Amino acid sequence: MNKKRNSWIGVLGVLIGLLWLFPFYMILTNSFKTPKGIFASVLSLPNPFTNVNYGDSFKALNFISSLTNSLIITVCSVLLIILCSSMAAYALQRNKSKLSSSLLLLFISAMLIPFQSVMIPLTANFGNVHLLNMYGLMFMYLGFNCSLSIFLYQGTLSSIPIAMDEAAEMEGASRWQIYYKIILPMLSPMTVTVAILNIIAIWNDYLLPSLVLPQAQYTIPLQMFNFFGEYTKQWHLALAGITLSIIPVIVFYLFAQKWIIKGVTDGAVK
Repeated sequence: MNKKRNSWIGVLGVLIGLLWLFPFYMILTNSFKTPKGIFASVLSLPNPFTNVNYGDSFKALNFISSLTNSLIITVCSVLLIILCSSMAAYALQRNKSKLSSSLLLLFISAMLIPFQSVMIPLTANFGNVHLLNMYGLMFMYLGFNCSLSIFLYQGTLSSIPIAMDEAAEMEGASRWQIYYKIILPMLSPMTVTVAILNIIAIWNDYLLPSLVLPQAQYTIPLQMFNFFGEYTKQWHLALAGITLSIIPVIVFYLFAQKWIIKGVTDGAVK
């Protein structure tokens, strides 16, 4: 009975895997087709096969510049979020007071505010202080994404006994040394989770960068919009551009998979 159940689970897993891979098949195969070939059949293999789309898309996206902008914004924003939210969560969790509880509740409540309700006042006010650029965008990501990150870090910190802090203080460690040398390494499983969530959100974000960034600092999602005009849609170039934009994420995963898997498994054990 168990063998039969396991075989059905295996078949179901294969079907779910194929369903998950199907969009990637669509993107990859259609990126090698001509516009006529895409409209003839989106499911068939490329006939005729062409790789011209990648060269044209690379130029149209200004790929090196937009990739650099995306990397700078994503990496710097995620590092700021991790540093600030982990320190804030540590301070809120270790200080048992009504003020700390109120501040934590305020951060949690901020997650319920839809971005669309504040985007116009936000960009108008930041425009007055000349922060409508990638540096202002990083600051905005810090504000919008810290609430969830603080909430996640605070939950993990509640499982770390305060006795460790007290023992380190008795050895002469400062508050900063306790955070940097003891608490932050123990938060590494949650840090991986926070980093993944924020990398996905920031790398693929379109709305906020479209309101903030000048054209010289456009990211890949903003440049991708050039393929979709009012009267024409260049699907062959857009799909090639999507494939190009996926490559950096795959490369990141290949280099960081050891830390990602370790963080996920450590978090599961805890």
